[in-house]
This record gives sequence, structure tokens and C-alpha cells, in this order.
Amino acid sequence: MKTMELSYPHTLHKEDLPETVSAIGFFDGIHKGHQKVIQQAVDKAAQNNMESAVITFFPHPSVVLKKDAAHVKYITLPSEKQAIVQDLGVDRVYIIRFNEELSKLSPQEFIDHFIIGLNIKHLVAGFDYSFGHKGKGKMADMQDYARDAFTWEAIDKVTLQEEKISSTRIRKALASGEMEEAEQLLGRPYTTTGVVVKGASRGRELGYPTANLAITKDALLPKQGVYAARVDRKGNIYGGMANIGTNPTFTEDQADMSVEVYLFDFDDNLYDEEITIEWLSNTREEIKFDSKEALIERMQQDEQEIRAYLANR
Repeated sequence: MKTMELSYPHTLHKEDLPETVSAIGFFDGIHKGHQKVIQQAVDKAAQNNMESAVITFFPHPSVVLKKDAAHVKYITLPSEKQAIVQDLGVDRVYIIRFNEELSKLSPQEFIDHFIIGLNIKHLVAGFDYSFGHKGKGKMADMQDYARDAFTWEAIDKVTLQEEKISSTRIRKALASGEMEEAEQLLGRPYTTTGVVVKGASRGRELGYPTANLAITKDALLPKQGVYAARVDRKGNIYGGMANIGTNPTFTEDQADMSVEVYLFDFDDNLYDEEITIEWLSNTREEIKFDSKEALIERMQQDEQEIRAYLANR
């Protein structure tokens, strides 16, 4: 898969680009609704002997348009998004940098530059996709902008339990620790990738040596608590129990969330390695224990419960 990062104005020439069928959208999460849009583009490209593409954006428009808003955290980081898109069989990805200049393009200017100008011959988007300054361009009005240069189609909403699957819905599930719902919406377990770094080594003292992960501030984490998890280490999968929190039994005023995971039946050094945690189920809240012994007793119970959960999953 070929990945190209573009800004406005890009310097690509239409005549140098293959005729392409493209899906377009921000696609945060690449959930089941997004997958339907992307799969339609891949299928249509194959039917017409063309290349398939995904046009997406970074950063989130709110970073540019709402500068006083809270820091945006992403369900899927750009690298994760690319990996998932590649698995869907896409030939090329255009990542367009969203900036103030881009936000001011009229719908026609946007279409001329980023659709017609990239030799897109068929465009696929969600029914509610909008484009151009203040989102004034709508899929229902594409006839007004296409200049007979390409065809298009809008994909209707995909639902789960009669409610639209959306990035907003996934964010709510993660915020409440509803990992099973998030997995249903995404079509895969929710994951977090990070590099293992040295921590306070408290886990080893408790009989549960944990891998502490350095996580980018852009990554959206599930709610604070203890989780049943799987860990991918170099393609090898281990069961484990993971924790997101501030270690209240030992620290009174830790502000930043830490992410740590204990791998079952594992005895090796993980420092400086990149691993991926699959968050499967939120088993309990993170709480402050009266003593180290009480914490150890609870962790032993957690391990039994999580091992049973993983065995029956």
C-alpha cells in the first residue's frame, strides 16, 4: 500500500496518477460503518480494474477550528489507521493535513483539488459526509460539484441495536469501560500500543511484575480500572490483566494515568519493546487498598477471574 501525505495545495499532477476509486472521511476508529464505505471502494475498484484509495485527514478539524478546545485524543492513531486500511485491501492512502487554509476552501475548490485533481473516478462516502468551508458541501449535492469528472455514491448508516455506529458512540463506550460494546462497534477489540519502559517496580514486589507502557498523549484510553486483556508481543499472544490508573494505594497525587499489564505465563524482558494491549473487559474499578497485603489478595482474585474469562472467551 502506498501512503502519501498531502497539504493544500498539493503538487501532484492528475495525469501522473492512476484512475482510482476512493473512500473519503476522517475515519477515526475505522469502525464497521467506516469499513463498509472502504470495502465498497475496494470492491468497486476491483470491478473496474482501477486502484482503490482512502482519502483521510489529520489532525482532527477541531484542533484547527476550535483552538481553545481540550486536546484531541484519537480512537485510531494515523499509523494504526494505515495498518487497518491496508488489511482491508486498499492500494493507496492520501493523508491530507487539515489546516486553516484547507478549512477555507469552498466545496468546489475542495472537489477540484482533492478529488478531480487526484484522478478519482468514483467517490464513496458516508451519507452524512460534508466537505468545503463550514461543511457546506453535501453528498446529496455532489452533482453540483463533480463537473462530470467522476461518479459517486453515499453509503447509508450502519447500525447496531437500531442505533447508528459512530466514533462518538465508541468514545462513550470507552469512557464507561464497555469494552464488549466497543468491540462490537469496531469489529475488533480495542487496542493500545506502546513501548515498555521502566516503572516503579511495585508489581514485582507484589508478585505481579508488570510491563509499563509509554503511551502517546494522542491515544484515547478506556476508563480507569482493571481489565482482562490480551497482549501481542512480536506476533505472540499472551493473556493478561491490565490496569489504567494512578496507583492510589501507593500514590496520593499522581496526575498522569499509567498503563501497565501483567502477562500470564510469561518470563522474559520486555524493556524497550513495542507491545499492543487488547482491552477485552473492564473487570473492576481501580481502588485504594488499606494495605499492600489487601492489594495482593485482590490481585490474586483478579487473576483467577480474568483467567476464567479468557478461557471462556
